[in-house]
Amino acid sequence: MMNDATLRKIDLNLLLAFSVLMQERNVSRAAERLLLGQPGLSAALRRLRETLDDELFVRVGRGLQPTPRALAIAPAIEDALSGIERAIRPPAAFDPENWHGEFRIGLCDNLESSFFGPLVARLRRLAPNARLTSVAFDRRDAVRLLDEGAFDFSISVHDEPASWHVRAPLFEQASLCIYDGRHLKCATPLSLKHFASAPHVTVSLEGATSTGVDVALARLGHRRQVVATVPRFSALPSTLRAIPAIATVPEAIARCMAQLHDLTISEPPFELPADPVTMLYRRVDQADSRSVWFRRLFVEVVKEALEASGCRMGVSTDACCYDPPELAEAV
Repeated sequence: MMNDATLRKIDLNLLLAFSVLMQERNVSRAAERLLLGQPGLSAALRRLRETLDDELFVRVGRGLQPTPRALAIAPAIEDALSGIERAIRPPAAFDPENWHGEFRIGLCDNLESSFFGPLVARLRRLAPNARLTSVAFDRRDAVRLLDEGAFDFSISVHDEPASWHVRAPLFEQASLCIYDGRHLKCATPLSLKHFASAPHVTVSLEGATSTGVDVALARLGHRRQVVATVPRFSALPSTLRAIPAIATVPEAIARCMAQLHDLTISEPPFELPADPVTMLYRRVDQADSRSVWFRRLFVEVVKEALEASGCRMGVSTDACCYDPPELAEAV
């Protein structure tokens, strides 16, 4: 264990001066290397002599001759200074092509359906030795799981973060109605009358049947009939193809389901507030080059996936990928 009392007596600059004097054996050349005047270096040498209780260097002609004590401690001081220099050296840039490891991301299933496939495809191309794992979570557990290291970051509608987390905006998530037009004979876009009179399917992990849709409908003097509730979005397509019903879901998953399962989408016949989808990650990872690279990659994938599916929301590309000082200022 280090002796703090001993180390408090020594100035790191004095050890650097000692090292340069050992190498140069000349005060003028050593002072030039240290960007000091000769009086400043002489003062540093005087402090070293007092601290170590040894003369350390004796002037012989125009040069300096180290004492036996100086010769004895020189290798250890050189190793210590080299170790400190290596420790504070800027880290190497992250090299995804040669990196072996795992990226972990927390995604709820509606966002997973929209973005996981494109993300893993991009990773296979750019980081062929990496593995991608999607971690299912309830957004109420996002903070705990993040602190436990369950994932690098989570994507959800997050609450106000703790001071040791960073919450960065991604996009505003609107809602769309989705149904099987072969079962439910309604014109598109849906009318309020058709919407209110049709059966509905909701998605709730806890089994809740009332959502913000019901609140908005009530303001208009209408109620809807919820005939089924499923815990995951993945159950919606088969349910909607089995019964004539409407589901009101986030736009990204609605467009994905419509494309994959030949379903019909429509704007809701009344205004629904958009949900702010954000990225949550640990502040300690804010400037880590690997984490910065992964966050940037995810933002790019989301932007391209939403554009390809025809989604209307724009993706914030300047708020979720913090750059360390040596990089350009961005997220």
